[in-house]
Amino acid sequence: MSATANPMSQLRITKVCVNIGVGEGGERLVNAENVLEMVTGVKPQRTLGRIQNRDLKVRIGAPIGCKATMRKQEDIKAFLTSAFDCRDNTIPSWNFDREGNLSFGVRDYTDFPGQKYDPEIGIFGMDITAVLERPGHRVSRRRRAKSKVGMKHRVSADESRAWFIENFNINILEE
Repeated sequence: MSATANPMSQLRITKVCVNIGVGEGGERLVNAENVLEMVTGVKPQRTLGRIQNRDLKVRIGAPIGCKATMRKQEDIKAFLTSAFDCRDNTIPSWNFDREGNLSFGVRDYTDFPGQKYDPEIGIFGMDITAVLERPGHRVSRRRRAKSKVGMKHRVSADESRAWFIENFNINILEE
């Protein structure tokens, strides 16, 4: 029996997280939330400072950014297709971590198709992270009878690269 015939060995995107770090609260944070909602279609959630840094004027519990998590497969596919289009369908190989997750940035929200520059909003870049895993990975997150995922069931960086090339037709620059 081949590895592709087993449904438990099929890779899938579990979630896509989009993050905009502003560094302060107020009007810029509200604008960043509006940008995130325009681009992803998901209501964003504020991120709070976890440490105090007087040089950056960050306090514990102060809002410093926003994030949106997408879990619907149709929305994820459409969003990632447009995000890869912003990057000319080219991603460096070092953007894949050893667990098979892909993280990359987009310089400006106006790079997305259908988005126009609004001088009232300004320019906001964002970080995008796509989490790739196999079915059955829930055992590491559940409350009852939590256990570790075996090494053979984890997604490697090479498997992740091959999956993204096959499903999204992207070019990966080897460095």
